[in-house]
This record gives sequence, C-alpha cells and structure tokens, in this order.
Amino acid sequence: MAVSEVANTGQATLADLLDELGVAPDRVFLNPAPGSATEQDVTELEAKHNRLCELVNGTLVEKVMETPESVIAGVIVTFLNTFVLPRKLGIVTVPDGMYRLAAGSVRIPDVAFVSATRFPDGRVPAEAISSFAPDLAIEVLSPSNSEREMTLKVREYFESGVLAVWLVDPRHRTVTVLEAPDAPVVYHDGDLVTVDHVLPEFSLAVSELFDACSLDFGCER
Repeated sequence: MAVSEVANTGQATLADLLDELGVAPDRVFLNPAPGSATEQDVTELEAKHNRLCELVNGTLVEKVMETPESVIAGVIVTFLNTFVLPRKLGIVTVPDGMYRLAAGSVRIPDVAFVSATRFPDGRVPAEAISSFAPDLAIEVLSPSNSEREMTLKVREYFESGVLAVWLVDPRHRTVTVLEAPDAPVVYHDGDLVTVDHVLPEFSLAVSELFDACSLDFGCER
C-alpha cells in the first residue's frame, strides 16, 4: 500500500498519523498496519533486514542517521566512554541500542548512558530490547527530525524515567540539554555541557565536540 493511501489506523487518514508522529511518509512502515506493530516486528526488521525502526504507538518508524550525525554520535560515545569506563560508572550504548519505554514504545537513542546502579548483580542483561530506560538519552538531530517528532520522543523519555536528554544539532553547533520536558537549555561554542545529577564532574566543550570531526559536513559556523 502506498504511503499516500488512506490506512485504517484509528486515525481519520494516514496524513493525520504522520502529523501526529511528526515524521516523513517514507519513514513509516505500513506493513504491519500502523497501530498493530509489535516489538517482534522491530527485532525481526533489524535481524533480517538490518533496518532500525522505533515503535511508536504501535507504528514502525524507521530511524534515519546520515553521515554527519553518525560521526558526531561516535565522538560523543568516545568522550563518554573515556569518562565512564575507567570509573566503572555504567555503560554507554551506540545508535542501535533499543530501549523499551513506559509508554509501550521502543526508542533508539543515538547515544545513551545507563548507570551501573541499574545492574545490581554487575551484569548487563542479554536483551534485544533493554527493559529499562537509560539515565541519559542523546539524540543527534538530522534534517529529517521535526520539532513534533523530537517533542514526542523527549516526553516519552522523561515519562519512562530518563533523567536528562541532549539534543545535539551539528548544523548549528548547539547542544540543547533538558532535565525536564519543558526546560531546555541551549549551549553554544564556548560553553561547557554538564549533567551533574547523572554524571558528576563530567563536562564536554561544545566546540571540542564539533571540532573533533576532521571534515566540515556543512555545519553553520
């Protein structure tokens, strides 16, 4: 079924669904029908077709990451692991780490930190989809991410127990830090990003983050 066709999703039209999700039509899977997808569909798509999809209100939404976002995510992982691993503070997951959220959704942050306190036995569960929310969720914004999509995702993160969310914008060289859904703080070149209630003493210079990329991917300066 073409994306432009009307689907029986509990919405008036597919256009209503796209407006609710805030995503482009080519990122929405219509098989299984929106509203009926499950976690099994998420894991099978990844295992059989190497396609990452989030589960949002029973709808499969493909996760898109272009080269600039991938590079930035890798840099963030490096900075976090350099701080986290020697101190045995927890784990850092990369852009294919899936998390089951309280809203019944599956989200895949580009980078996430999970405190060691979540693993009282010292072992990370062998789960395709983590049964816990991360402490810190980081999203590297791409041109395909709308304000509506990110607002919905941020709200789900906090409803599920995430303590902080970073929205990293490579094109404008900013990092927006949220410790609550409606309390964004924007950091620019020359600023230090901290998250003391999650990782005390950790800091990351915005300029250092973006300058760590050796190539200019069109970031505005």
